Amino acid sequence: MDSSAINSPAMDSAAMDSKAAIDALAALAQETRLKVFRLLVQTGPEGLAAGEIARTLEVPPATLSFHLNHLESAGLISSTRQQRRIIYAADYSGMRALLRFLTQDCCQGRPELCGDLLAACEPGADGGRP
Repeated sequence: MDSSAINSPAMDSAAMDSKAAIDALAALAQETRLKVFRLLVQTGPEGLAAGEIARTLEVPPATLSFHLNHLESAGLISSTRQQRRIIYAADYSGMRALLRFLTQDCCQGRPELCGDLLAACEPGADGGRP
């Protein structure tokens, strides 16, 4: 199977700044994009073809394309070409980077108040997802 990355803006937590966090949060602050992101997180690293996302969420393909581009430029999803199809998947490193940014100075020095959230943000804490 011919597989090549199209665009996956790696979002390293060390590089996460306020602008990147605002872009990611703005991308999620729209109902269709939030539904797409949640569907891709639920699906796992294998991702879904754009057509399947459109059918599942009942979104017209042109509208979906706009939303997928927005999520991808925010570093929350990535795309891979597999022959003639484009497969979209959640970018777990981008999601973790956003969560780390939001919680980096959590709870006035009492991280235990955040429970397992901070541990879940560590690489490898999600059962092997990238």
